[in-house]
Amino acid sequence: MKTFDLKAAPRTEVGKKSVKALRKEGKIPAVLNGGKLVELPYAGELKEGEKVVAIDAKRGLITTDIVVAAEDVRKLIYSPDIFEINLEVNGEVRKAVLKELQFQPVKDDVLHIDFLEVLPEKPIVMEVPVQIEGHAEGVKAGGKLTLSMRKLKVKAVYTEIPERLVVNVDNLGLGKSMAVGDLHFEGLELMNAKNAVVCAVQLTRAARGAAAKANQ
Repeated sequence: MKTFDLKAAPRTEVGKKSVKALRKEGKIPAVLNGGKLVELPYAGELKEGEKVVAIDAKRGLITTDIVVAAEDVRKLIYSPDIFEINLEVNGEVRKAVLKELQFQPVKDDVLHIDFLEVLPEKPIVMEVPVQIEGHAEGVKAGGKLTLSMRKLKVKAVYTEIPERLVVNVDNLGLGKSMAVGDLHFEGLELMNAKNAVVCAVQLTRAARGAAAKANQ
């Protein structure tokens, strides 16, 4: 996984008026989730921007409200790659990944970013791009290869997550498909439905015609 360095400032004002002002300044409100697990009620000290979010009656997670410059995250957002982010906030660099983006439906501007803090021993779920490799038998026979799922959800510790999931299609015949359940990657658990089709070789009109002539 590639790395990306990003500086963020803690955000203490979270109302609509404050958020609107930030966006006018070319900044994007964000949150860093997945922080330290603590017991409730929490009596410890919180840094600027931090808050405790309850996950049940006895436990909570420390999350951090932050703000980033839109220009600083452009290459992070508009990229087919996935990144391990070195996120600097409150004078501390924390490892994170991009979890979720919220866009303005008309202008397509980024309204909010969710980052997820990652730890070497804690598995996370993340979408990873699929890369097709090889020349399918069905394509050689006149079929057309289609990729139905450009990304797959994987579960693993972040250090084991690759930049791409390479799927070899050499043995994929005409009219055949490859589902999630047919795939295996060492150290990764695929979270999509096992019967979901990843790629297939479809019969084209030319291939149907050739098959019909062969059977005459």
